[in-house]
Amino acid sequence: MDLPRLLVVLSAAFALLVLTIHYFRARRWGVKPVYAKIQGTPRQALIYTFTAGMMPWSKESASKHLPTFIVGIIFHLAVVAAVVTLLAAIFVWTLPSLLKSVLLATLFAGLACGLGLFVKRMVVGYLRAISVPDDFVANLLVNLFMINAAVNLIAGVSTVFFVTAIVLFAYIPFGKIRHCWFFFCSRLLFAEFYGYRGALPPAQQVHHD
Repeated sequence: MDLPRLLVVLSAAFALLVLTIHYFRARRWGVKPVYAKIQGTPRQALIYTFTAGMMPWSKESASKHLPTFIVGIIFHLAVVAAVVTLLAAIFVWTLPSLLKSVLLATLFAGLACGLGLFVKRMVVGYLRAISVPDDFVANLLVNLFMINAAVNLIAGVSTVFFVTAIVLFAYIPFGKIRHCWFFFCSRLLFAEFYGYRGALPPAQQVHHD
């Protein structure tokens, strides 16, 4: 593995290490004794939180802002496409043409959504008022990451893509992009707590074995 690829891998490992430390620190602060009687198991709660619990009709905010919810889904799918492209570039995978086309379409759609979210945050007064520099930096970094992923797929240019990835991975643990890690952690803890309490999934969605 050459130096640029090695630096990308090391920056990703650094991000993962710091995020793991964040997790255990957060877990330590949040651990409280539970006195309530155990009334369920977290297994079905865990399934619910990553399936039906993600749907807009299960989330009041998403149901009231459906276009933004859909834009967010597309944006995050494009991030996944960029990560797949990065892995292919690091490990020199030859991607099938069809997969390349799907990745490119996803990246362009996600980039349009990302730029749209950036403009929305700039022009909508209440969003601009509650925004901090991290909101804009994170958006631009991810957009840049997607742009370079697309360029890599089209022209095979890897160096700038790798530099962008290194900067992004170095930034993740210290900015709002770390939600990509804490999203999964919070859903797991949520399922664990409310699963044992028997509160999730909601009664009408319980499927008995």
